[in-house]
Amino acid sequence: MLKLVWLVPVLPLVGVLVNGIFGHWIKARAHILGVGTTALSCLVAFLIFLQVGGGQTLNWDVYSWVAVGPFHATVGFQVDPLSAMMMLVVTFVGFVIHVYSVGYMHGDAGYARFFTYMNLFMTSMLILVLANNYLLMFMGWEGVGLCSYLLIGFWYERKSAADAGKKAFVVNRIGDAGFLLGLFLIWENFGTLHYADIFSQIEQLRPVMERPSVLGLSLVTWMTLLLFMGAMGKSAQLPLYVWLPDAMEGPTPVSALIHAATMVTAGVYMVARSSPLFNLAPGTMTVVAVVGAVTAVFAATIALVQNDIKRVIAYSTISQLGYMFLGCGVGAFATAIFHLATHAFFKALLFLGAGSVIHGLQGE
Repeated sequence: MLKLVWLVPVLPLVGVLVNGIFGHWIKARAHILGVGTTALSCLVAFLIFLQVGGGQTLNWDVYSWVAVGPFHATVGFQVDPLSAMMMLVVTFVGFVIHVYSVGYMHGDAGYARFFTYMNLFMTSMLILVLANNYLLMFMGWEGVGLCSYLLIGFWYERKSAADAGKKAFVVNRIGDAGFLLGLFLIWENFGTLHYADIFSQIEQLRPVMERPSVLGLSLVTWMTLLLFMGAMGKSAQLPLYVWLPDAMEGPTPVSALIHAATMVTAGVYMVARSSPLFNLAPGTMTVVAVVGAVTAVFAATIALVQNDIKRVIAYSTISQLGYMFLGCGVGAFATAIFHLATHAFFKALLFLGAGSVIHGLQGE
């Protein structure tokens, strides 16, 4: 059963391909495939989650992807309690938001395009959480970055929406540059980007990892700081939080999907997945905790003086993400992931409720 995990990201991709190619003719029926493939993906994810709850895990290399000299990367999936929980949250909340979108986006000129982008976003996020190596994770990481640009700027005829999409894209590239440098360091020192191979070498290479290097910081501190820089961009922490409030220019289902269960939680997931490395770097853990705590208080105070309902919820999201990073920074990774799961549900409901309020007031 666990080897059916490949279906979870592939099913939404079917919706992307069909709606993308035939959307001009499908038009108002585009939601059938968009919602249907997401529902099937959620069902498979639930069945796999039950298997993992029974104690089964999977680390499966499907095929060799990149083989250049000593560098070797595969397309592979890792199913364990962390990835299974994330997979279930992403597919279930994504399915609910897809259903809501049918009514919300009804009559929009870009109806088929909307479901194409939404399904592509789901595919990218699922690749990110199910990958068994950092390179495939980075592919999903960049995929959600691209889809956020497409979805936030969905109504690109409005200058504010187009500008918000570009702002999100550029700010995320700043964080991604740090993430990529962190991956270079990991490859240089571990000779692999596979989670299992990296974490199994940690004790053996610990003396090298903890030896002072540039600016007196240890090698593992630099690795984790650069990884955290990527997380700061994707999960909207100070000072890279500025894109998230402007992302409200997208349709409300986009706000619910990006700011609840998926894109903004990618940074928290990556830090939790890399916890064996972060545990070796107490300096980085302190930075993570301080940035999270300051962001939590800072964003909450801004939210107090907002008048737009969606911007209030956006700043609330930044604040809650700060709490998650605070949990990671003090070593409570399981607690941070628990809060991630609960936050995904209540924040998605808040955004969808806000969308109903906005529609109701516009109709009066």
